[in-house]
Amino acid sequence: MKKTELRGKYKILRANLSPKKIEDSSLLIANHVLKLPIWDRSFFHIFLTIKSLNEVETEPILSVLAGKDKHIVLSKTDFEAKTMSHVLLQDNTSIELNRWNIPEPKNGIPISNQQIEVVFIPLMAFDKLGNRVGYGKGFYDGFLKNCSKDTLKIGLSFFEADAEIKDIELFDIPLDYCVTPHKTYTF
Repeated sequence: MKKTELRGKYKILRANLSPKKIEDSSLLIANHVLKLPIWDRSFFHIFLTIKSLNEVETEPILSVLAGKDKHIVLSKTDFEAKTMSHVLLQDNTSIELNRWNIPEPKNGIPISNQQIEVVFIPLMAFDKLGNRVGYGKGFYDGFLKNCSKDTLKIGLSFFEADAEIKDIELFDIPLDYCVTPHKTYTF
């Protein structure tokens, strides 16, 4: 399928998930994340869940990262420039919803893309080759192309891999892993 078709398909599938299913599946995903070979790294970038879009709940992963004393990095989005900046999550970091209902840090110590070693990525769909479909604005592709070549890219999805995304482009950045409630894909 093409990206537009996949976005439509998975938007409907996510809209039909119950709050209980989202919670249970998010916990299963967090448990699978614990088994990934990533824990020798220090700087972990994670998205904060947009609840209205029925995204994977990242709070359980945030708890794991905090419990392992990892540096947790969050994004702020600049919709005009179509870029993301990143800050270190600290005890005094306040989180607010921006005008698009995306939870973001209001303050924090700036972190460069090159410092980030692991990125957890929200997505709509992914295929068996590690290609992903996001929301179509290119924020993560722009961010990931400026990370170190060794930065691990981990998708989080409630659903299993689609066979193939037909319209992959040169600027699309593939995943290294994708974690679902029932399986972890390695690419």
